[in-house]
Amino acid sequence: MSDPPGLMKAIVFEQPGDETVLTLTERPIPKPGPGEVLIEVTAAGVNRGDILQRKGLYPAPPGASDIPGLEVAGRIVAVGSGVSEPTPGAVVCALVTGGGYAEYCLAPARLCLPVPSNLTLIQAAGLPEALFTVWANVFELGRLRSGETLLVQGGTSGIGITAIQLARMIGARVLATAGSPEKCGACEKLGAEAIPYREVDFAERVKSLTQGDGVNMILDIIGGPYLSRHLAILAPQGRLVLIAVQGGAKTEINLAPLLLKRLTIMGSTLRSRPLEEKSRLARAIRSRIWPRIESGEFRPVIDSTFPLSEAWRAHAHMQSCRHIGKLILTTDHCRC
Repeated sequence: MSDPPGLMKAIVFEQPGDETVLTLTERPIPKPGPGEVLIEVTAAGVNRGDILQRKGLYPAPPGASDIPGLEVAGRIVAVGSGVSEPTPGAVVCALVTGGGYAEYCLAPARLCLPVPSNLTLIQAAGLPEALFTVWANVFELGRLRSGETLLVQGGTSGIGITAIQLARMIGARVLATAGSPEKCGACEKLGAEAIPYREVDFAERVKSLTQGDGVNMILDIIGGPYLSRHLAILAPQGRLVLIAVQGGAKTEINLAPLLLKRLTIMGSTLRSRPLEEKSRLARAIRSRIWPRIESGEFRPVIDSTFPLSEAWRAHAHMQSCRHIGKLILTTDHCRC
């Protein structure tokens, strides 16, 4: 297979700011190092982490590309030393630490997963970040089990939609907050009981729906402002897993419920985890979730797509909070 040309289109920003700082430029196509592959990107997922990075609040880890983008799908065009699988020509989706908003992207070979035969590359581009996050936090850290009740804050985000589907698959009950009738309907279609948080106090609604018993686990993206209410609605030995602080990182709480109900509060991020840990997650996801995707039990939900050159529009749309499901960027390699 011939080497790709020397330059590629990529989205960058010189200074932190609003979505208008994102600009299309040309960069040299990177070369894969040991254990890496070079992917000709067809589509890339857009995530809240990209927006935080653009604002200067979530810098790329050491050694990562300064180009935004945490997940891609496309065709492998070159491999580095020590890589036997996947091979050039393979069509994959991959979790990356940066570089996704470009026509070519480096990825660790161990974090590449084959695109399911029943999905398009656009659909596959929206899988890695949400699946890795949900598997790590809901099932490994949060230890959700069949018969338990999970509360998902933000049920129509990429993370929320993934969490609802996977939790329902194992036999858990799911409650999910959503901000509009349309979003509530989308949550219910996936099997969750929707809570219109703009119209009701979500904590009071949870108490009503659970007859006062509370929930076993909460997947939280809000943080500080909700913490006291979360502790109040957790059942004894309940678990709170915090994966974002969109509402703020600081608060003052009464610690008594934590002691009396033997609660656990945990938090984690995905991007900074060591490669070995992410590789273990990739193996678990391929073994446990990929068959569910291939069978059609799990389906990614795509809200809309944008050409790479209009990444700023995708960011603006995500910040409007009107989307249901994933936002995807497409490159000129897309023939979808």
